Amino acid sequence: MPSALRFEPVATVVGGRSEPVDDDWDGVEAIVRLDERFEPEALDGLAEFSHVEVVYVFDRVDPADVETGARHPRGNERWPRVGIFAQRAKDRPNRIGVSICRLLLVEGCDLHVAGLDAVDGTPVLDLKPVMAEFAPRGETRQPEWARELMAGYWISS
Repeated sequence: MPSALRFEPVATVVGGRSEPVDDDWDGVEAIVRLDERFEPEALDGLAEFSHVEVVYVFDRVDPADVETGARHPRGNERWPRVGIFAQRAKDRPNRIGVSICRLLLVEGCDLHVAGLDAVDGTPVLDLKPVMAEFAPRGETRQPEWARELMAGYWISS
């Protein structure tokens, strides 16, 4: 296993929120702007999709705050203590975030999106169209604490 991997951002989040908060991300609109090394043709065909998956870095998380074990999600002791890989917290070992957001418009090297839970200036590692065939197959399940945690994440509760 390699000891270190190196990635160059392909884009940057422009606009939207300036600070990370826990809830109400659905109405947030932002632009994902491709790096100058890309031409608009890198986005050819993407506008035909309704959603885009954005892989990004939680670059504002202090490496000293990274969690490698278990904790109560959001520090809420009513919820069980679970491992970092059983939650979607930003202070994870590689500080990588993944979000599926609505694609509103492709304009040159800009993707106008809604529901991207990343803040202004966030480095983007990759973009992928969302295809129905990549949705979970079969029945999905999750614990009740996760339902409670996510109740207001996208839409105000």
